[in-house]
Amino acid sequence: MKIISTNIGAKTTIIWNNKEEKTGIYKYPTKEALFLGKTDVLKDTVIDRKHHGGIYKACYLFSANNYAYWKSLYSNLDWDWGMFGENLTIEGLNETKIRIGNIYKVGNALVQISQPREPCYKLGIRFKNQAILKQFIAHEHPGTYVRVIKEGNVSINDSFTLVEQSKNELTIQQFYTLLYAKEKDKNILKLAIANDSLPEYKRKQLKKYL
Repeated sequence: MKIISTNIGAKTTIIWNNKEEKTGIYKYPTKEALFLGKTDVLKDTVIDRKHHGGIYKACYLFSANNYAYWKSLYSNLDWDWGMFGENLTIEGLNETKIRIGNIYKVGNALVQISQPREPCYKLGIRFKNQAILKQFIAHEHPGTYVRVIKEGNVSINDSFTLVEQSKNELTIQQFYTLLYAKEKDKNILKLAIANDSLPEYKRKQLKKYL
């Protein structure tokens, strides 16, 4: 996996349900290195800290490999890296292979795969179509948030080096599918509940399905 774009966003005013709101989802490429902090990316905009930022959502990664699929559906948009609100656009990110809990060295930072992205209405606003929410869920390639174990700078062309593979085999895509499945796979449920790299509140929520 390799960084092909570093993206940050300024505070942007949007209209939702006839009310003004602020968002940081409008991220655009920058030539600068990004500093990955423990709870967010330095100089980036995080408005809703209940749902964004924090230890388990310090930085969001999205795969460049999926852009062609979305461009074919939304060819009318002005496309650039950062369209999904990701801080890092990654070449070779594969949600079916990467385990939650994997630890990687990138730049001079150390990060751990923590949880997939669950889309909200602000993604629909960026894409000018709320239908993208169901499409994004159905496509099952949500990208991933990371927890920052060691703060540091990352730059374009920096590669991710696997430092430690999680012994728990739960992948990003398996967990993402589990979240939205009406009938939960019991084996995947058990993997998720046992995976201490996931936020504790999410694991507690899943126990009711056993």
